[in-house]
Amino acid sequence: MSSTPTAPLVATGLIGGYAAARHAGRSDLATVVFTGAGAVCARSWLRSSGRRTAGVLLGTYLVAFWVSHPLAKRIGGWPSVLAMTAAAATTTAGLADRSRTGSVPASEIKGFVAG
Repeated sequence: MSSTPTAPLVATGLIGGYAAARHAGRSDLATVVFTGAGAVCARSWLRSSGRRTAGVLLGTYLVAFWVSHPLAKRIGGWPSVLAMTAAAATTTAGLADRSRTGSVPASEIKGFVAG
C-alpha cells in the first residue's frame, strides 16, 4: 500500500484541468491533466481501498467535474471549480487517505483509558 495521499492529486486533476483549459486555451491539455490524475488515483484507490471505495471515489471525482460546469454559470468558473474540488478532496481524504496515515485512534490502543 502506498502512503502517498491522493486528495492532493484529486485537487491537481480538477484545478489543473480547469487552469489548462482556461489559461492555455487547450481543452485537450485539460483532458490529459484531468484524466491522468483520475487514472493514477483510481489505480491507487483500487489497490489500497478495494473496488467499492475506488468506485465511490472515482464517481465523486467525475461528479465534481460534471457539476462544476453548470455551477460555473451561477457562481463563476474558479469558485465552482474550487467548491467542487474541496468536496472531492475532502471525500477522498476521509475515505482513502485517512487509512494511509498509519495513525490509530486513541480509543483503540490497548490500555487507553479515556477521561
